[in-house]
Order: sequence, then structure tokens, then C-alpha cells
Amino acid sequence: MSFYPNSIRDDRIREYVPVCRILARKGSSGVEQWVGNRNIQPLISASVPSGVLNPGGSVLLDFGTELHGGIRIVNLGNEGRIRIRFGESVSEAAGSPNQCHAIHDADLAVPQFGMLEYGNTAFRFVQIDNLGETLSLLNVVAVALFRDLEYAGSFESSDERLNRIWKTAAYTLQLNMQDYIYDGAKRDRLVWMGDLHPEIRGILAGFRDTSLIRKSLDFLTATTPLPDAMNNIRTYSCWWGISLADYYQATGDLEYLRQQKEYLIGLLELYSTYIASDGAECIPERRFLDWPSSGNYAAEHAGFQGLLFWMFRAGEFLLKELGCDPSTAAEAQNRLKCHIPDCGISKAAAAIQTVSGLADRSAVLLNDPFRGISTFYGFYMLLAQPTRPALELIRRYWGGMLDRGATTFWEDFNLDWLENSGRIDEFTPAGKRDLHADFGAYCYKGLRHSLCHGWACGPMPFLSERVLGIKFLEPGGKVISVKPDPGGLEYVSGRYPTPYGSVSVAVEGPDKIKIEAPSAIEILS
Repeated sequence: MSFYPNSIRDDRIREYVPVCRILARKGSSGVEQWVGNRNIQPLISASVPSGVLNPGGSVLLDFGTELHGGIRIVNLGNEGRIRIRFGESVSEAAGSPNQCHAIHDADLAVPQFGMLEYGNTAFRFVQIDNLGETLSLLNVVAVALFRDLEYAGSFESSDERLNRIWKTAAYTLQLNMQDYIYDGAKRDRLVWMGDLHPEIRGILAGFRDTSLIRKSLDFLTATTPLPDAMNNIRTYSCWWGISLADYYQATGDLEYLRQQKEYLIGLLELYSTYIASDGAECIPERRFLDWPSSGNYAAEHAGFQGLLFWMFRAGEFLLKELGCDPSTAAEAQNRLKCHIPDCGISKAAAAIQTVSGLADRSAVLLNDPFRGISTFYGFYMLLAQPTRPALELIRRYWGGMLDRGATTFWEDFNLDWLENSGRIDEFTPAGKRDLHADFGAYCYKGLRHSLCHGWACGPMPFLSERVLGIKFLEPGGKVISVKPDPGGLEYVSGRYPTPYGSVSVAVEGPDKIKIEAPSAIEILS
């Protein structure tokens, strides 16, 4: 029940997470008793031990894993003033955190015999500096705010590195499922339509509750009347049509699709005017593919040609499901096929052309396979190549982040950053480069770089779809093709959610495939 008219119920839950370890301290005593301490309530008692921060003292705390929320400070004595710094890395918490989209560095008052709760961001580390008189703090705990979701999907294999990457990708995605589907839990706490697509595919592969997909898509259509562009980026509206088709294919939610009919038809009619007489896309500004392609007109044009083709292919499918005339979408695809731009060495453009079905550019992905990768388009780069090299890319690229202390996947990453750099969960040794502060590019340089970005979840849906071999042949999964592609793994197993329950697949060899599915589903293998 609610006591408040017109209130908004928060669907998330809160949990208190104790300190895992003390990384650094000065001018303090007794702060070790905070490690593992579950006390969240102040009290008046001389016999209760506390951690003491003397004037000018400080302590750097590690909560063991990236989480979303803030902290609670339980004070036993006089009021005071402190500085709090949140960090996704040790260097961020101990340095000068970026303040974009959420406050990560603040001077605050601590109430006498009271509790201070502060923060709404993603972090793993917190530094507390005493700016006033001596403070006696009973405890400091993190306040984790997240959606308590059932993992209806899973992935296990003979390669523990891949298993850990699937779980880390799923956790990264879950931390970005807040009021809406965010791009980044620390920075970019916004609903970016293009960025949403790999996240939507991850949600469909991992979670039973898909309501946040509808909520986020509705938010974008409600705030973007046609002919406006979603997020003021013309190419991002293409991703809405693609995402709607993926959501409908996975859920069979015809009622929701019917609600989108007017917007869908209007979008397709508008974007059919963005095809030149020779079949080339001529989408107006602002146009955006991914950051590494920015400024490379040939790569962007090649990618946009594939993206527009993909949207019209999705649009044709949806119009048929709605019982509408699909000719506008079909004709647009035929026109776009008349112009297939060269991708050059752009893996982003090659991936989009391949996945969309416009052209097979898989050879581009296999040339110098560990360079030119981005976490955003990583999902499409995996889909656009054979399974064995894709698995090796996952191991080296996403696994490279884990090797340096990551517990969630990052906004961007480059394997070259690993040369002579430290870990994010330790102070950077002298003579080494700071993996967080010294790298990054474009709009995410240095500590502005987000280390928990939902668009980086690509290995999760790839492993569930490609390796388990799941393909929905009818909307909602009434008919599903199961053709596992282990890519050299000795065994794989996992579950994939459907509206009727999860489909389970286990593979222990070419002749040992076990499939279990709800009775309402027809399995073709």
C-alpha cells in the first residue's frame, strides 16, 4: 500500500554491504573493525568499539565489487565534516573523481549520534577524509540499490574464463537496470537508444522480467515525437525499430507491438526519404555509429548503410505481424542493396553490414582480430564472425579487463592499454601507467571513463544465442531452433528464457546433446 497520492513506487531493493578491506589509512585507529561489520544503527554506549578519524585523518575502503548506490556512515559521537570520494578504481577514489551525471566528490556534514546516507552512483571504493574535529564512527557500509531479478538464463562451459565473463556481463547489465536501462551506472545515467540495443539483447538472454525494456522504449517515444530524432541522433532512431523487433520476437507481445503501430509506420515512412536515388543512405545530421568511427566518413557511411537496411528488415517483419502493408520497408531494402559501400578496415561497419544481412564482411573482423574492437559494437563484432575466433576474442578482450581487477565491464577498452599499466583495484606502482586515469578517448578520457557500462555486455547474449544455439523461429518462442555451436569447448550448458519457461541445453559432444523445454514449445534441432 501507499500513503501518498500520485507517488511513484521504486521497484528496486536496498541491501547493506560491509567493507571488504582497508586499502589505506592515516590519522586513524580502529577502522579495521568496520571490515565485515553489519551494524547499521547508531547507539549510545561507551563500550562499543568505533573507528576513530583524527583531524586530517583519512581511510580508503574497498567493498569488494562494483555496486550501485551510496554509503551509510554511522556516527557515535559529535557532529563533524567529512569529504567523501567514490571511485570505480582505487585511483579514482584517491584522486579527483569526475562529477558528470552524479556527484562523486562531496564535502558533507555528519550528524551527532546519527546516520549520513549519501550517493547515487556506481563505485567499488570510497575514501573518507575528516575535515573537522575527531570523529568516532561505529561503521561505514555501502547501500546497494538494484533490481532483484531472477536469472532465467545461464551459461556454463568447460572454460571457466568464459563462464566468469558471462556472469560479469550479466552483473554489469543488472547494475545498469535502474529507473530505466542506463548506459552507464556511474556516468551516462541516461536512456540512449543506440546503446540500449546490446543491453536489450542481454536482458532477453538472461532475465525473466523484461518490463524495463518496454518502460525504456516508451520513455524514448514519449519524449521524441516524429520527426524528431531519439537522443537528437538521427541514426539512433534506427535502433528503436531494431530493438522493437527483437523484443517482439522474444516475447510475442502483440498488444505492445500494436501500441507502437503509429510510431513505427511514421518512422519507416520518414526514413524511406533518407535513401538517395542511387540507393545510398543520406541520413541527416546528427549521425553516430560508434566513437572509434567518429570522423571517418567512409566507415560511418558503410555502417549507416547496414544500419538502415537492418531497420527496414526489422520494420518489414513487424508490419507483417501487424497485418499492415510491408511494401514501404521491402522497397527500401531493395533500394539500399543497390549501394553497398566498402567498409575498409572498420570492424564496426563490417559487423553491422554482416549482421544486418546487407553484405558478408566477416573477413574484416578476422584481419588483425584483436585490434579495432569496441565494447559497444563488440556484440555485433562477435556475431559477425565464426564461433572459434569469437570465443578467443572474448577470452582476450573482455578477459583482459578481468585480469586487471574489473568486476564489471567498461565503456571502452584497448588491449594496448595493458602494456606497463597497473590494476584498477590497487595503487598504481611507480613506473607504471594508471589503467583508469591515463587512458580512455573521445568523451571518456581519464577518470571520466565509466567502468560499468551496459553496452559492454555483448558476450552474454552471444554465448547464450550462438554457443547454446538458440534461435526463435516464431515470436514468443513457440517454435525454437536449437543448434549448439560449442566452438571447440568440451562441454557447454545453459538456459534461455522464454514466455513459457526456460529452455535448457547441455552439450558434451557432437552426439550428446540434451534439450529440455516447456511442453508449449516446439523444438527443432
